[in-house]
Amino acid sequence: MYVERIPNRNSPPAILLRESYRDGDKIRKRTLANLSDWPGAKIEALRRVLRGDAVAPVGREALSMQRSLPHGHVAAALGTLRKLGLDRLLLQGGRQPKQEVALCVAMIVARLIEPASKLATARRLDGEGRSTSSSFTAPSTGWSNNRSASRRRWPGAT
Repeated sequence: MYVERIPNRNSPPAILLRESYRDGDKIRKRTLANLSDWPGAKIEALRRVLRGDAVAPVGREALSMQRSLPHGHVAAALGTLRKLGLDRLLLQGGRQPKQEVALCVAMIVARLIEPASKLATARRLDGEGRSTSSSFTAPSTGWSNNRSASRRRWPGAT
């Protein structure tokens, strides 16, 4: 497979993705796609890939780790919590909303792993239960840690 540029007399050249094959003793070309509408940089990138060139830097220096989230101890704490049946107990036979139960489970696991106050834990958790530095908002419960929120409320609190 290769990219071929076919000149035209009074119009821009046609850029085609082609494949060569043998038909008996003759070598023939088959056009697979017309790439004339593609930008030049994209065509050049396809050429490099087809040639087998490296399209991204290779080696240890090519990639740098921005952030690493620990996982093993979270999985262990969550597995133990589920083995004990605490998540089913919090559901109360389906009477509690699943999103609130998931938030409670996330907060319990987060506080087991890194003990902190409820507010500090909530600030570390985002809406999906992952530990981040972003803002936590649970719209279905009405609880938010935004400074502009006039009243803070935990799920199930009165």
